Amino acid sequence: MGKSNYTDLMNIIDLIVFLIFTVGTILFGYMFGRKKQNSDEFTRGGGKVPGWVVGLSIFASFCSSISFLGYCSSAFSGNWNAFVFTLSILPAGLLAMYYFVPFYRSLGSISAYSFFEKRFGRWARLYASVFYLFTQICRSGAILFLLAVPMNVLMGWSIPLVVTVTGIGIILYSQKGGLKSVIWTEALQGAILILGAVICLIMLLHGMPEGPGQALKICMENNKFSLGSFGDSLVESTFWVCLIYGMFTNLNNFAIDQSYTQRYCAAPSLAEARKSAFWGSLLTLPVNFILFLIGSCLFAFYHTHPGALPEGIKSDYVFPFFIINELPIGLVGLLIASIFCAGMSTVATSVTSSGTIILTDFYSHFHPNASDDRKVLVVRLASVGIGVLGIGVALCFLLVDNALDAWWALSSICSGGVLGMFLIAYLCPSAKSQHIVPGVIIGVSALILIALQTKLTEWWNIPQFVHINLSIVVSTVLIFFVGFISVRFFSKSVES
Repeated sequence: MGKSNYTDLMNIIDLIVFLIFTVGTILFGYMFGRKKQNSDEFTRGGGKVPGWVVGLSIFASFCSSISFLGYCSSAFSGNWNAFVFTLSILPAGLLAMYYFVPFYRSLGSISAYSFFEKRFGRWARLYASVFYLFTQICRSGAILFLLAVPMNVLMGWSIPLVVTVTGIGIILYSQKGGLKSVIWTEALQGAILILGAVICLIMLLHGMPEGPGQALKICMENNKFSLGSFGDSLVESTFWVCLIYGMFTNLNNFAIDQSYTQRYCAAPSLAEARKSAFWGSLLTLPVNFILFLIGSCLFAFYHTHPGALPEGIKSDYVFPFFIINELPIGLVGLLIASIFCAGMSTVATSVTSSGTIILTDFYSHFHPNASDDRKVLVVRLASVGIGVLGIGVALCFLLVDNALDAWWALSSICSGGVLGMFLIAYLCPSAKSQHIVPGVIIGVSALILIALQTKLTEWWNIPQFVHINLSIVVSTVLIFFVGFISVRFFSKSVES
């Protein structure tokens, strides 16, 4: 076994390593705000960011602290069912590479939702924008909570304090330097994440009493590599439920998520932008594989060291506990910095893209002739507001047992079925506002029903009818098919 007592010396050394990486990346991002920027540079990076940097930035957004801790936690306590989600990322990236990247670069607006206003009216743009903002606030909250967990285990620091201080640090460099700052900082943080994950896996396998083979043997004996049940249940998180959820969520990310579409426009050319979508999605496969393998090996490690884990420890805390108690001095600080960097990159993206949406979809509508300086000020203040709300949501995550499960449920509900609207607009040129309104009403009603099904089960004694993660699937399908049928029906009525 490793350290039995975490001495003050170890605390000091690892704290120094941690601060060098985390404070260094914050200062790195803050440097981009030293010179005066116009609104185009602030929201689009001036369209001069290299494609490989944008790709690494997209990858870092995928592999946030939700991935670093959430996936390890999921594999430790269960199996590889959640890895099925990862399998759908590359196909979504390829679709983005060939279709969505050129579409958004030719749109003429930095807002992903201006397309909805052109097709269906202002209400559709606001509908998509509001659900996007809800999603990013919840996302920021989940990530801020998870990056505070290891510091609570490492230093005994209060989670609310860590959430607040970290959130403020992220807000400062993201609103100061704009999108260019976020992308370059994300690229650096993504590289640190990969390094940290590889080192941790090596140390885990090295720590097995009988070598790496013992870890694989124990995992296989306990069915830890299972991708989940292949049954037809829609209530449980089966292989198919997770795959379908992943397909819709990742398509939603690459097709209509402002934080992705905004980065397509940051690359200097279409070829570079396509390269960013491809590499951003491809990198997630091996890295997520490593993270799940770490979670499984954690199970094997503590299986061979019974009694080493504190009784009643939550699965989200197991990986930080291992880092602190089993890794040598210096590496602890590096690994904690990796988790921090992973989280900071994604929160910064959420804050910056949300600020852009508030500027383009709300403020600019009422003040179309605002000066460029005023626009920059608005997007910065909006970024601060979103960051503060994210901190509030992070504190609410103290009440949940598994942050990954809670985030997946929230992201599915907050999707609003907007992907269905996009597919109708993209695939049906003749679709108009009146065609999609019935589908949106039905889709939102379904979202509310699924979100309340636990209460309905208690009140009316009826069984749960669908897994909450399928909210995005149900709402998207309903909005698309009701809209598609409406287009066909009204078109035939007009012709006759």
